[in-house]
Amino acid sequence: MSELTNKQPIAINVEAGQEYWWCACGKSKTQPFCDGSHKETSLSPLKYTPMTSGMVWFCVCKQTGNQPLCDGSHSKT
Repeated sequence: MSELTNKQPIAINVEAGQEYWWCACGKSKTQPFCDGSHKETSLSPLKYTPMTSGMVWFCVCKQTGNQPLCDGSHSKT
């Protein structure tokens, strides 16, 4: 599925109410966000709209059970 070599989560300062489109396929060159590369797969990006502003850790390994946010799964892959 993923072509990623760096599977560490990425910290992003998000704004409440703003839409973010998380890459679910792992092919995006603009990780952790979608760049349209999923069109070659059966996967679709996931819309994330935070309720509050602040720092969040977006998953890059794509194994999280808390999409799109990191739950530590990268340390098990």
